[in-house]
Amino acid sequence: VRNTVRAGAPEGSFGSGRENFTQNGNFRPRAVSNGVYQDDLEKAVRKTLTLIEGAYALAILDKSSENIIIVRKSSPLVLGIGKKEIFIASDVSAVLSKTKKVIYLDDNEIAVLTKGGYVIKNLNGKLIDKKVHKIKWTILEIEKGGFRHFMLKEIFEQPDAIENTLRGRILKNKVKLNINLDLKKINRIIITACGTSWCSALIGKHLIEKFTKVSVEVDYASEFRYRDPIVRQDDLVIVISQSGETADTLAALKEAKKKGAKTLGIVNAVGSTISREVDTGIYLHAGPEIGVATTKAFSCQIIALILFSLYFAQVRGQSFDKNILKEIKVIPKLIKEFLKQSKNIRLIAKKYKNYKNFLYLGRNLNFPVALEGALKLKEISYIHAEGYPAAEMKHGPIALVDENMPVVFICPQDETYQKILSNMEEIKARKGNIIAIINKSDDKVLKLAKYIIKVPKTIDILSPLLNVLPLQLLAYHIADLKGLNVDKPRNLAKSVTVE
Repeated sequence: VRNTVRAGAPEGSFGSGRENFTQNGNFRPRAVSNGVYQDDLEKAVRKTLTLIEGAYALAILDKSSENIIIVRKSSPLVLGIGKKEIFIASDVSAVLSKTKKVIYLDDNEIAVLTKGGYVIKNLNGKLIDKKVHKIKWTILEIEKGGFRHFMLKEIFEQPDAIENTLRGRILKNKVKLNINLDLKKINRIIITACGTSWCSALIGKHLIEKFTKVSVEVDYASEFRYRDPIVRQDDLVIVISQSGETADTLAALKEAKKKGAKTLGIVNAVGSTISREVDTGIYLHAGPEIGVATTKAFSCQIIALILFSLYFAQVRGQSFDKNILKEIKVIPKLIKEFLKQSKNIRLIAKKYKNYKNFLYLGRNLNFPVALEGALKLKEISYIHAEGYPAAEMKHGPIALVDENMPVVFICPQDETYQKILSNMEEIKARKGNIIAIINKSDDKVLKLAKYIIKVPKTIDILSPLLNVLPLQLLAYHIADLKGLNVDKPRNLAKSVTVE
């Protein structure tokens, strides 16, 4: 079980007294014996916590009784409740193979684990009755199921994941969301997120502004609170996080709430910290995602943002083309159709696995897809890659282009198509090595690109859901062909719980 410690662990395991007391290493457990610890470790811990600054998630072992004291602040901790054992983890997926019953600890709560069970108290020592959550994910969902890696499995799970995100949310040509806010009073939206979720946030900005004409800002969660943002009470702050535990996103959420904004979360993990802190939210229901590099959650975030955009328009009395609701239901089928090309993309990956730099270019809704494609390649193949709006390429990055620079173009036949062709001609003139993602064959593209990957045709606002697929597969196959650990790339974690 990843990142877990079992109650009654032997001396020398996590929390034995020889480890650092906090994540940043500025306090040690032996300090509790310096005038604080007097045969009552629980009392000593409560007193010591008043001295500690910053975020922490701690398991403290009582050497004499073998009890374990669990505490947290701004860092996730869950208790997995087994038949005769208790598991401690930062993420629910780590304990699913042992139990489906979990308790989510909140800040400034103390869990005391004994051989006979557990109790949960506040810092004053008062008992707390915490809800035990039943996780609906199955063991099969956290196994590879015949796939070489979890990441590949999760790429292929996207049709089902999207259907789960959509389920029950489109009824009689209307979007139905259980959002407990008066959206008519919202005059501005701020979306904040990190990593892949930030890329989906950029797509959300396009969609919300298109359908509602409400101004949308997108912020990196890690930067949001440090610039003292202007946040009003008629603003809606949307926070996006697959795990629901991302430390920077959680900090941004707290800043937004402090300034009086309404808050909405888009998360996958039911019962996670963000889902408990926001005013309202949309669950993705994408199922567990084990691979560190997110894939299906990204697609489901886009679906959730499309649904929210249309729902927001409904609430405000603004019309939209109902054909969107028809086309979005077809997306899972189109994804299944495209994924049959995985072996062909592996052949392309063989040609590019030894290159050192990549450039990803897209326009409009597909610029964020270019960013996501570059991020995936960096994360799991350790190849330097950059995503840019295609037009910005000539304002600097084109200086890097030569025969050793693969350039991935996302070029659907939309309103930007002719401009994209012009950008491709500029790259070709510099001997750039072009891979083109297209949805319709074109003789011009055939002449310009070295390799072409064709995705099914859909309406423009849904195109990111299909155009991201070859980028996910290309990154996966390159990393796999290089013999790298695709599911656990170096220096990365699934739930980023530090700021």
